[in-house]
Amino acid sequence: MSAITQEDFQFMNLAYEEARQGYEEGGVPVGSVMSYKGELLSKGHNKRVQESNPIAHGEMNCIYNAGRRPNYKDVTLYTTLSPCMMCSGTIVQFGIKRVVIGENKNFDGNIDFLRSRGVEVEVLDDTKCIELMDRFIREKPELWNEDIADY
Repeated sequence: MSAITQEDFQFMNLAYEEARQGYEEGGVPVGSVMSYKGELLSKGHNKRVQESNPIAHGEMNCIYNAGRRPNYKDVTLYTTLSPCMMCSGTIVQFGIKRVVIGENKNFDGNIDFLRSRGVEVEVLDDTKCIELMDRFIREKPELWNEDIADY
């Protein structure tokens, strides 16, 4: 595993800004960005509520915004919250080998699944990410449960 770098924190700040934008739009505050060899490739945030699209999670929106690529070698995906199984499956499907997660306190996600498939996973325990998601869950528990399919 590689160490967490200053660059990781910079990209996570961009992902956090995406999450904040989603929150301000009335959606689920999960933001994501992708970098390729240290350069910003794409960004996105959860738009499930805004677009009435059940698969428009933050990671999915970010990957979609990256557009078609021949491969994902040397790509790192940053996400403010540990990815759900749908997003984790997409990460594995496209061969993204490194994922940096802002937090996994509010949702543990599928870190073990990712690691079992050879994905390098780093968790930052970012206070801003934790606090924003915690606030959203307190304010809109029914929307949160809908997002994670916890009925």
